Amino acid sequence: MVQSTKRGTQFPGRDGSSVHTAFDAGRITSDGGLPWLVEADDALHLCAALAACVPEWRRGPVIHTRTTLVRQRVFQIACGYADQDDADTLRFDPLLKWACGRAPEQGRDLASQPTLSRLEQAPDRRALEAMADALVTIYLRARGQSGVPRRILIDIDGTDDPAHGAQEGVAYHGYYRHYMYHPLLVFDGDTGHLITAVLRPGTVHASRFVVLVLRRLVRRIRHQWPNVPIELRADAGFAIPRLFTWCETHAVTYTIGLIPNPRLAGVAAPLLAEVQAESSAMNGAKVRRVGETTYQAGSWPQPRRVVFKAEALAKGPNTRFVVTSRTGPPLEVYDDYVDRGQSENWIKDFKLALVGDRLSDHRFWANAFRLLLHAAAYWLLDTLRRWLGPTTAARIQLDTLRLRLIKIGGRVLATGRRIRLRLCSAHPGEPLWEQLTAARSLTGE
Repeated sequence: MVQSTKRGTQFPGRDGSSVHTAFDAGRITSDGGLPWLVEADDALHLCAALAACVPEWRRGPVIHTRTTLVRQRVFQIACGYADQDDADTLRFDPLLKWACGRAPEQGRDLASQPTLSRLEQAPDRRALEAMADALVTIYLRARGQSGVPRRILIDIDGTDDPAHGAQEGVAYHGYYRHYMYHPLLVFDGDTGHLITAVLRPGTVHASRFVVLVLRRLVRRIRHQWPNVPIELRADAGFAIPRLFTWCETHAVTYTIGLIPNPRLAGVAAPLLAEVQAESSAMNGAKVRRVGETTYQAGSWPQPRRVVFKAEALAKGPNTRFVVTSRTGPPLEVYDDYVDRGQSENWIKDFKLALVGDRLSDHRFWANAFRLLLHAAAYWLLDTLRRWLGPTTAARIQLDTLRLRLIKIGGRVLATGRRIRLRLCSAHPGEPLWEQLTAARSLTGE
């Protein structure tokens, strides 16, 4: 049995009636939008690509293929079930079984928590590198669907994943003030695609592994589109001479934040005084100006262009600095750098809607695999958001999309090879279904 039906709950009603409840409705799913996740996975060939990288760890008869296991885990995460334990009951869900390629009623049940746990323990470092590369392949395919891009803009950032102190690679980080992992996330700054994700130990510098990741990524991009310009944006945590030199050597244009210091503050002081005087003359109104200088830190082999902002705000003066190899006007360069703030919203989506920080395995490589599984779930929901069109995609978060599109109660009726899914008639997400149906040119009855 999926759930116990012996005990129920009774709720008194305001009209003198009462409601009696029990988990005994049978072939009903709470995730009626699963067919859309299947549609996205089929379009991307995502789960199969990741599963192909997982080494076979089993001996003897195999009940669940690696592709089936990866699909089950990724679909569960996309539906909001991040814990492995959820599989102990979800393995009987008729629609999840269908989504993983099995008959809803007569097909073999899906994997339980121990099997999924063994799956996450299987990949080693080489397998995880292959999976990260598979995500890049999926990104390049999706990015090229509308033709050769005008440019590739890479937004790279680190984030904190709070964790337990006993896990491999977890350490206390003084800046974030907790025990954590320190993943590296790479997005396309123009389209918002999640390009890849790399797990790092908790105390590494923000720039750790960035050159290695960029070297592999740029090689793949240039193989696909040899003449497309590549640009990089990153915050001040990535402002290291090695990265500047690598970008200059490999013709990657960059704009990277700089941590202020007395010398830079002195350069910006005259412009800041101007904006403060102008703000005072305008009764404290916000005033912003952008300038530039040539600057060489002690660890730099040569001087580089630095663009800076001087701003007068009600709460006080504000200056910011970026080092760049771009040649455009200072205001254009700085405003383009500010746009990288959008990547923080994508990271927020990844961590909140997809629980991308639920890295609770003990082994480091198992958690690195889990990070990629959550990245795959992000790809599925983000693909559905893109299919809804730019107007909808610009204003809907992935947790809202899941609530409106996926979390719909429905009864699964299976007759031979025909499966009918009867969904809740009062669900407010029906207009999104109509939009997706039209966008994908699918037919209904």
